[in-house]
Amino acid sequence: MARIAARLWPVVTEKPLIRLGGDADGGYLVPDDLEGIAACFSPGVAATATFEEAMINRSIRCFLADASVDSPPIDSPMIVFDRKFLGVVNDADTTTLDSWVERKMPAGGEFVLQMDIEGAEWAVLLGASWEVLRSFRIVVVELHWLERLVDPVTARLFDACLARLGEHFHVVHAHVNNCEPLLDFGGVKLPKYLEVTYLRKDRAKVQRYATQFPHPLDRGNLPNIPDVILPKVFRH
Repeated sequence: MARIAARLWPVVTEKPLIRLGGDADGGYLVPDDLEGIAACFSPGVAATATFEEAMINRSIRCFLADASVDSPPIDSPMIVFDRKFLGVVNDADTTTLDSWVERKMPAGGEFVLQMDIEGAEWAVLLGASWEVLRSFRIVVVELHWLERLVDPVTARLFDACLARLGEHFHVVHAHVNNCEPLLDFGGVKLPKYLEVTYLRKDRAKVQRYATQFPHPLDRGNLPNIPDVILPKVFRH
């Protein structure tokens, strides 16, 4: 478990973090490296879209996808919505990440991926091609089910996914979603949900491991209860 968690240790680079979105659920910390970003791909549509609004304010077009809703919560000519889930096949209700990106944008662009898809992220990221993954300069993903790291079969799946991302991306931020308390497994505390921000390795150099948790710009997903400190197993 500790080896897998170490793949999520956040580092500090020369690109400072900024907050995009509101001061609650739906706001995320990303590196200040958005110049030249052609689009944001944002699967998983919630009741608010403050992150996407921040992207639109920077003239970044947003592609949204979710089959559980009829439309996104905001209306803008900068938003293109697909009523589909992200998954590992292409059918009437589902699209793969590769197919979605290839349909919407020509090759050669650089994008942001912001993904909160209720646990489907593990299979989606494992199933994506390197060509498509490397088209994302920044990846923001809420990782679900981290308490299942205690299960050997699930742990192998998670390890494979995190190792794959770690080949080309630095973890530059990690923040516990405070909607659920930490769970204690023999003295090792694990969150159910962890928001993680990745920056492609060619965009910055590592200066050191991060030491301040929560980050000064972090806000609790639920503002009426205290924020949660990142457990020790997820930091250097």
